[in-house]
Amino acid sequence: MRVLVVGSGGREHALSWAIAASPLVDRVYCAPGNAGIAEDAECVPVAASDTAGLIAFCKRAGIDFVVVGPEAPLVAGLVDVLEGEEIAAFGPSKAAAVLEGSKGFLKDLCAREGIPTAAYRRFRDAAAAKTYIAEQGAPVVVKADGLAAGKGVTVAATIAEGHAAVDAALGEGRFGAAGAEIVVEECLRGEEASFFALVDGTNALPLAAAQDHKRVGDGDTGPNTGGMGAFSPTPLVTPAVEGIVMERMILPTARAMTRDGRPFKGVLYAGLMLTEEGPKLLEYNVRFGDPECQPLMMRLMSDIVPALIATRDGILKEVDLRWHDETALCVVMASEGYPDDPRRGTEIRGLGGATGDPEVKVFHAGTKRQGGKILADGGRVLGVTALGKDLSTARDRAYGAIDKIDWPGGFCRRDIGLPRRR
Repeated sequence: MRVLVVGSGGREHALSWAIAASPLVDRVYCAPGNAGIAEDAECVPVAASDTAGLIAFCKRAGIDFVVVGPEAPLVAGLVDVLEGEEIAAFGPSKAAAVLEGSKGFLKDLCAREGIPTAAYRRFRDAAAAKTYIAEQGAPVVVKADGLAAGKGVTVAATIAEGHAAVDAALGEGRFGAAGAEIVVEECLRGEEASFFALVDGTNALPLAAAQDHKRVGDGDTGPNTGGMGAFSPTPLVTPAVEGIVMERMILPTARAMTRDGRPFKGVLYAGLMLTEEGPKLLEYNVRFGDPECQPLMMRLMSDIVPALIATRDGILKEVDLRWHDETALCVVMASEGYPDDPRRGTEIRGLGGATGDPEVKVFHAGTKRQGGKILADGGRVLGVTALGKDLSTARDRAYGAIDKIDWPGGFCRRDIGLPRRR
């Protein structure tokens, strides 16, 4: 087979690396890819948003299967266009990707199907939203309805912060069309976890759970980011919790989407809050998480390609996946200034020494090769990922590899995988 992975981040590097290991695959391409992905796949200079360019490349290169990584092209309908051109693709249709593309749609679905989640209201009028926030009190969560590059959610500790978040979206138009409507919801308390399952429209196969670290600084300080590190498995998601998530969230969602003429095929990523009342759904993403995908691919013992194809073909019940018992942990190295104004163009040295251990893989997110040098080309730049017999061992390996990387222009959190302060 010839497989094309669409995207350029750490998630796409992990997927390209896992797909390249499949005996079913002869060639792996990635569009547009990055400097690290180029070591595991052939990078193609076509943007993930260039639908016409991707179609043209697939036809020219004889691509058999496309795996779409990021949410934006999924929500925009890339899979529909690929399938319309008779190019098999992994990922939900535009109609199904609305689970991530509209937070209001998801909350309404949860309400109809009895899926446990935070209490909420939807608003287009700023005054009405502010009145509701004043009535509910703080803390409260304000979310832009659409995709806002991970910046559309405010956890407001005070009513004033909640009102400011309403003004930013509905008054100032900070998130454009994505913020033309907002969701205001109850602030849930508990431990967060990430849960992943493949869904083929009818059947669902649980993958694995992970925990990530969102805030930029040690001790969960500073602004939220796309993720500064993650590990899998997590002791928070026990077999009992997995059963609840599958029976009360994943399967009811799959049934409802099929019933409503929007069959979901792809990976469903449930952001969970494990509350005293049990697991509740914070959000769905319709793609693998980043950086959670990196530990998941390190732990996956089975060939991922048949599972992706079976998901697309609706025959997931014939698939069984095996996982390494070991723990995998990913530490993100980011450019100075991230998440506000990351510095680009700084040189990264020492990557060869960091990958001397076969239990370590450095996944690239925002890098480019220029004149024989590896340069930072984004906010989150590297995902140093290690496998170990337990969390402590994986952690030591990951940070041992980081200490061999010579990159004065980068930084990382030093507490990924450590118990969180209460």
